[in-house]
Amino acid sequence: MTKVLTDARSIRIKGRSFLAVMLSPDLPIDDWLIRLDDLAARSAGFFLGRPVVLDLTDLQIDRPQLKDLIAELAKRNVSIMGIEGARPSILGSGMPPALKGGRSVSDTEVQAKEPADPPGKPALAETRPAMQSIVIREPVRSGQSVIFPEGDVTVIGSVASGAEVIAGGSVHIYGALRGRAMAGSIGNASARIFCRKLEAELVAIDGIYKMAEDMAPNLRGQAVQLWLEDDAIMAEKLI
Repeated sequence: MTKVLTDARSIRIKGRSFLAVMLSPDLPIDDWLIRLDDLAARSAGFFLGRPVVLDLTDLQIDRPQLKDLIAELAKRNVSIMGIEGARPSILGSGMPPALKGGRSVSDTEVQAKEPADPPGKPALAETRPAMQSIVIREPVRSGQSVIFPEGDVTVIGSVASGAEVIAGGSVHIYGALRGRAMAGSIGNASARIFCRKLEAELVAIDGIYKMAEDMAPNLRGQAVQLWLEDDAIMAEKLI
């Protein structure tokens, strides 16, 4: 019997980009998991409902170790949506899919390099890719997330405890920062965080984070800027 299709319909397939957290374990894995537990304990809900990619680039582990790692992350409610940088030989059935081609920065236009300055001429400021920006004209309340990987985020107000602002560029808070602020979220080590009153639960720049108890006591409640220097978050009062 031949079946005749009388109502053929096309299937619509679209591409869409999402911002995911990248986890890059290091050896020994047990020590790395302890540090991960410390982050989760001091910033409740950090991984809750958030897509996570596991970056295994240059990590020398075998398939059983990878299975154990994924299982340990699952116990911590960290759901791995994909694996990047893994050798094909260690991937197998039942594991998250292999990913490749992810962009660490958004598409930008970079200006042509200028000729070198002659001796004795003051150096010009570093040319950086043009980025977009958004302005949030109200406070960010507890439980809310502002995610803008394309550039800077400016909040005209405060960021409450339990709220978060995630920017591909810099974060500007014209109020109290009591929640979490993450700048340079897609690979921008030159991003900065500015706030009128520092009371943050967590700050992060280019994946390097600092918790509230790790910040200098004399900066609490002050207008502060934070930046990244030699893989460490530096901070100073704003004049």
